[in-house]
Formats: sequence, C-alpha cells, structure tokens
Amino acid sequence: MLANSVNRQLFLNHIALTSQNPIALEPAYAKGIYIWDTTGKKYLDLISGFNVCNIGHSNPEVIAAIKKQVDLYTHLIVYGEFIESPQVEYAQLLIKYLPKHLDCVHFTNSGTEATEGAMKLAKRINQRTKFISFKNAYHGSTQGSLSLMGDENWKNAFRPLLPNTLLLEYNNFSDLNFIDNSVSAIIIEVVQAEAGINVPNKKWLQALANTCTKNEVLIIIDEIQTGFGRTGSLWAFSKFDIEPDILLLGKALGGGMPLGAFIANKKSMNLLTHNPILGNISTFAGHPVSCAAGKKSFEVLLENNYINQINIKSELFLQLLPHRLIKKINHCGLWFALHFENQDLAFKVIQECIMAGMITDCFVFAPNCLRIAPPLIINEEEIKWVVNQIHKVLDKF
Repeated sequence: MLANSVNRQLFLNHIALTSQNPIALEPAYAKGIYIWDTTGKKYLDLISGFNVCNIGHSNPEVIAAIKKQVDLYTHLIVYGEFIESPQVEYAQLLIKYLPKHLDCVHFTNSGTEATEGAMKLAKRINQRTKFISFKNAYHGSTQGSLSLMGDENWKNAFRPLLPNTLLLEYNNFSDLNFIDNSVSAIIIEVVQAEAGINVPNKKWLQALANTCTKNEVLIIIDEIQTGFGRTGSLWAFSKFDIEPDILLLGKALGGGMPLGAFIANKKSMNLLTHNPILGNISTFAGHPVSCAAGKKSFEVLLENNYINQINIKSELFLQLLPHRLIKKINHCGLWFALHFENQDLAFKVIQECIMAGMITDCFVFAPNCLRIAPPLIINEEEIKWVVNQIHKVLDKF
C-alpha cells in the first residue's frame, strides 16, 4: 500500500501535506474504476477523486482530446480575451443543457474560484454585501469560500474572514425568516456533500427559493460535487424544481483536468467587464486543454447513457449494503454515506477497506461516515464485489 521508501520520504519531506496521516498510496496508473500502485496492487476507486472522475480514469476519448489540443496550443493569454475554440465549444455545450437564463460561462481553475467569482458577481448585480450559507456547507477553502463554510472548527484558525455572513440551519423553515432584502445572495448545495449526503426537504427548498424571489435575493447553487449525474440527474437542482441565478461547477467539469465555472446570464456577467475592467481574471482559468478534456468527458457521459443507469445501480447498493454495524445509509443517486456508531470505528473501517483494495474516505463534517461515490461506469458485478468486501471488513469488528 505504501510508496517505496525513497519516494515516501521525499513526499513527507517536500510535499505540503493536508493531514498528519496521509494515505501515502503511490499510484502507478489508473484506468476505468481502478488504480494500481507501484507494487502492482489493484484498488477499486470508491470516491472517484472526490467526484472528479465520474466517467472513470483514463477514458481513451478524453485522452485523445487532450493530445489533440496539446498539439495545437496550450496556454496563450489570460482567459477571456482570445477566441479559443475549446472554451467556446464547451461553453456552448454546457448552455445547451441548462435553463435558458444561464447563458454565459465564466471558467475558473477550480470550484472554490467559482465560488469567489460568484460572490463578486452577486455584489455587482444587487449592490449588497451580505451572504447567507448553511451549517455543514462546504464551498471551497479560499478565504471568501471559507467565510461561507458551515463549521466554526474549520474557520477559527484563519480569522478574520469576510464580515456580513450568516449561517442558517439546513432544512429549517423558521430560519428562512432571516432572508430579507439586506441579503445579496444565498449560496447552497442542493445536496450537502460533506455533511454526509444530506438531502433537502423539497418543500423547504422551494420555500427558500420563493423567499429569495420575494426579497430579490440571488440564489447561488453549488453543483461542484453534485453535477454531471452524481445524484441521478444531470443537475441536482432539477430534481427539486428550482433554478439558480448563478450556478457553480467544478470537479467532474474538467474530465480529470483542473477546471471550474460560474454561470449566469450574459447581462449580469457583463458587469465584470467595466468599473473596473478585468473584474474577475485568472491566468490559467479556462485552460484550453482542460476545456477540451471537460467537453469530451461531458460528451462521453451523455452518449453512453450512464445517468439513466444510476437509479438501478443505486438500488442494488441499497439492497446489498445493510449490516449490523451500519446504523444508517444516506444516499442520493450513486453517492452514499454509511453511518457508524462513532468516528473511531469509521476510521478503522476505512483503513481496512483500503487494505482490502478499495479507496474510500470519510466526510469533512461527518467523520463517522464512510464515503461511497464510485465512477458512474461501475457495473453490477463490481457493485456486488464492493459490498462483499465491505461486509468482510465489517465482520472483523
């Protein structure tokens, strides 16, 4: 499981770590739903690079699109000045599958940059500065995004953050009374990812949307993790009959390459072109290679009908997963949180799963849960193998 001794030490010495106990698996290559390490051991990827690799790893069509674009050009100039066909073509394809008012795409490098850009745009649209988000929400880790994060434990070490932000309880009707005409925008995940797949009450979500409309408050919907089929529909917001004023995309958007976007109407987006000009820029945003990869990945997702297969695969997981140690299963589409009695047990189960050849993890705000979010291409036999292996792990405790 561990990297060879030389690379492991270099990793520990010179790479900025994100935790004190990294997994330290050293991949050699990846294909489909599998990753192989440098010892030749095979792992089934149960988290899809945190919902990035929805169509699996190393898809040959995506690789071909990347190689084709690399042969033409890579970086040319800061995004938004040259007419670069990968950006134009991908924006056109995305807009085709979105509500009509979402007709202008601002590409970024990542999901958190999309959050930051959307906040700036919201301020320009209604000249207000107050933002509302929800407890156990995750919208990225840059300082604006962090200001909206729904957990004080993750924020306190980095204060002061943005003022004039407010956290509400998700699925709480009475908290909707805090939404008034002093608020610029509500930012919300339709399904809260890092809370352990927290699915909203549809009536509550629609009441929220109506309250925002009444008070001319913008709705920023974060589909960075939920987008591109993960929840069983192309966009999670369509399952609940609401629409965003500004949509955030990332992760699977780039087909394995770094890419994010915020999408709004053209009139609003033009506010970032003047007073001042260059209202939102980033050197590598909308990188042509990332856009070429993302467009092809989206096409593969659509052409292979993977989304229409999700409910069947989800039901198979739900049918097979129950076990005496699993206290509850939250899910939405091909996305599951297995709840255990406590964080310590969940950590031990996750470690044993990795040893057994399955890449999994917990959730930021639900450390007592195990994450299952395999590439959408997983088949029935692979699902049965996964559940069987998980049960073998659980039977050890």
